[in-house]
Amino acid sequence: MVEIIVFFLYLGCLILIGALAGRRSSSTAEEFLLGGRSLGPAVTALAMKASAMSGYMLIGAPSFAYNSGWHALWYAVGDLGGVITNLSVLGRRMRRLSEILGCLTPIEYLEKRYESPTVRIVGSFITVVALSGYTFAQFISAAKTMATMFGFNYVFAVILGVVVILIYTSLGGYLAVAWNAFFQAMVMVFGVVILLIVALIKVGGLTKLNLALAQIDPTYLSIWGKGLQYKGQWGMIVGAILIYAIGYMGLPHAVVRHMSMKSSETAKSALMYSLIWGVLFIYSPYILGLMGIILFPNLEDPELVIPIMAKQLLPGFIASLVLIGILAAILTTADSILTTQAFILSRDVYQRFMNPSATEKQIIWTSRLLLIVMGIIGAIVAIYQPPGVFWLVIFAFGVTSNSFLVPYIAAVYSEKANKYGCLAAMISGGGITFFWTVLKLDETTGLHPYFAGLIISIICYFVFNSFGPKPSESIVEAVRRARGVAVHKLPRGVEKGIARSLAPESEAITEFLNSRKAMEEY
Repeated sequence: MVEIIVFFLYLGCLILIGALAGRRSSSTAEEFLLGGRSLGPAVTALAMKASAMSGYMLIGAPSFAYNSGWHALWYAVGDLGGVITNLSVLGRRMRRLSEILGCLTPIEYLEKRYESPTVRIVGSFITVVALSGYTFAQFISAAKTMATMFGFNYVFAVILGVVVILIYTSLGGYLAVAWNAFFQAMVMVFGVVILLIVALIKVGGLTKLNLALAQIDPTYLSIWGKGLQYKGQWGMIVGAILIYAIGYMGLPHAVVRHMSMKSSETAKSALMYSLIWGVLFIYSPYILGLMGIILFPNLEDPELVIPIMAKQLLPGFIASLVLIGILAAILTTADSILTTQAFILSRDVYQRFMNPSATEKQIIWTSRLLLIVMGIIGAIVAIYQPPGVFWLVIFAFGVTSNSFLVPYIAAVYSEKANKYGCLAAMISGGGITFFWTVLKLDETTGLHPYFAGLIISIICYFVFNSFGPKPSESIVEAVRRARGVAVHKLPRGVEKGIARSLAPESEAITEFLNSRKAMEEY
């Protein structure tokens, strides 16, 4: 009974935050789609990490560790690195360039930067289709957690989770998603850390954990996975690290956080908040999965290791907070993806190609309608339960990230990046990752699907970019401004000549000022 009360109070808080956000973000499209570009460093950092963690971290990650041993932590190593790379590589520059170009969605940003409607069409298609798998995984995770937590019927649990998400996202738009993500990030880290401490005490610490694992199967301790499944396959190890170390920079629902920051300087402080949160949270679910091997050796569904562990090791009220932390990880990713998909469809498809004269109110209401439609589709698919959460997330994450990673980075680091290079990187990166996974080429090549897709995406970008047209002067100027480089109004040769001509006068003035200062001091 206590767990149910705490759970519904939590759902009430989410809806309340959505309603309060709606009072501030329903007047203009920029407010509804980007929160008015008003988010500070703490909200930016925690919303970015919480929306990226997803049900994978508390359902899929422990399950993978339960099945493969310490090998699973390669993904955690990359994940902590991703905390740093996303904000430090893209944060400030993307924030500046998106405002200079007047963009409200991450796909509109690509079209304007690469000056191509085709980029917008292809980008919208990839985002909506590829991220759908991510959404399905979140709904499955949420339903499994609620079924374990309260004994709810699986179908009822899916519907309940979707309805709550749709209520607060349609009320408050992006601002509701960001503030709810901040709130849920705090719940997530609190619940996981408490459970980790209790579970470590139960098994006697990491040393006793490893001794117990070695008695069951020594390969649990190997970097190659249980049964040495990936022995010698460094391509799999590198891919496991890279998918999260750099992968977040290719996720539209993650990079949109850069666009919503109050200013480009927000990224500096956000990096510290994000790193602290990551250190506390990221490794914990994997270690809990390892402890689950010892505590629950005959578990039928390893994806439920954390919910079951919480219920058996913690008092009712604390257990409910841990389980709510799982739901927080799931819902905050699901709402971020749903809003990203809906906003892209409303702004980048409906307004751009179907109704160019749409008013801001029409855009907002179209976004709300699309949110509901996408939520219903996601719920229907989740009820039929596609593959396991871990591999579903890895698949969707890899395809989406490799589609956009190179274009997003090139957009702010290369003045020569053009639409041909962008399209080639998008299509080849996502396509190779898709087919590499479906055809299980990693088993024959020893190369992780993400690593394979990344390599091909980079190669195709450089090859096709050399054939494309040069960006316009206005885009080159915008990229330079985003990089903090002074825009040259005069030809470089003339400017250098002027600098050389003025050098003697500058030196004379400096000497005069220094001598005068010396006389005054004397």
